[in-house]
Amino acid sequence: MTAVDLYLSQPFAQHALIAGTLVAITCGLISPLVVTRGMAFAVHGTSELAFTGAAAGLLFFDNPIGGALIGASVVALVIGLLGVRERERDSTIGVILAFGLGLGVLFLSYYHGFATAATNILFGNIFGVSNEQLGALVAIAIGVTAVMLVIYRPLLFASVDPEVAAARGVRVRLLGVVFLVVLAFTVTEAAQVVGTLLVLSLAITPAAAAQRLSPSPVVVTGLSMLFALVAADGGILASLASTTVKPSVFVTSFSFAIYVLARLVGPHIRGRRFAA
Repeated sequence: MTAVDLYLSQPFAQHALIAGTLVAITCGLISPLVVTRGMAFAVHGTSELAFTGAAAGLLFFDNPIGGALIGASVVALVIGLLGVRERERDSTIGVILAFGLGLGVLFLSYYHGFATAATNILFGNIFGVSNEQLGALVAIAIGVTAVMLVIYRPLLFASVDPEVAAARGVRVRLLGVVFLVVLAFTVTEAAQVVGTLLVLSLAITPAAAAQRLSPSPVVVTGLSMLFALVAADGGILASLASTTVKPSVFVTSFSFAIYVLARLVGPHIRGRRFAA
C-alpha cells in the first residue's frame, strides 16, 4: 500500500477530495461568465473581503465560514448596486477592498483566541474540512448550480451584448447583482481549498484556458469544469503524495500549467477548424 492509498483511507483526505470536487464544479461553472463579463477584479475583491466577514464572524459568533459568506454577499450587493457600469465597478471594488481589509485587521485585533480559522480563509486549509463545513459546501454547490441553471441563458446574453439584451427586455442589472451574489458564495467556497489570495486559479484560469480551445459557450463551460477538477483534485492528490507541499501550491501550479498548454495548443486547434 502506497502512502497515498493510506491517506485516502482517512476521513480528512476523503473530505478534502469531496470538497475539492464541489469547489471545482462550481468554480468551473461560473468561470466562463466571469471571464466574459470582465470580472476578474470582482473575484479578487470579493474573495479577499470574505476574510473581513470571516474575522467578524469569528469575533462575534465564533463562526468564520458563516461570517465569510455573509460578508462576501453584502459586498457583492454593494458592488452590484454602486458599480453598475464596468468602468465604475473596478473603482468601487478598490474603495471597498481597502476599507474592508482594514476592518478585517481591526476585528482580528480584538479577537484573543486562535485566529487560525480566519487566516485559513486567506490561505486555505482543505485538509481541515469538518463534517459541518462539508455539509455547507454541498449546500452551496447545489444552490449555485440551481441558480446558474435558471439564469445561465439570459445572463450569457446580457454578458455578450448587454445593450441588445436590455432592449429585448432582459433585466440586465438584476442579473448582474444575482450573479455577483452567486460569485460571492462560490469564491468563499473556493477559499477553503486554495485561500482567497489564490482563488483566481479556480475561478478564472480554467475558463481562460478553455476559451483558447473553443468558441462554443457550452464547450467552454464543460472544459472549464474539467480543468478545475483536474487542478483541484490533482493538486490534493499530489500534496498527499509529497507530504510537505501544501495543496494550494499544486492546485495553482496545475491550473497555470493547463492554461499555458491551452495557449500553446489553441492556435493549432483553431487553425485546423478554419482549414476544415
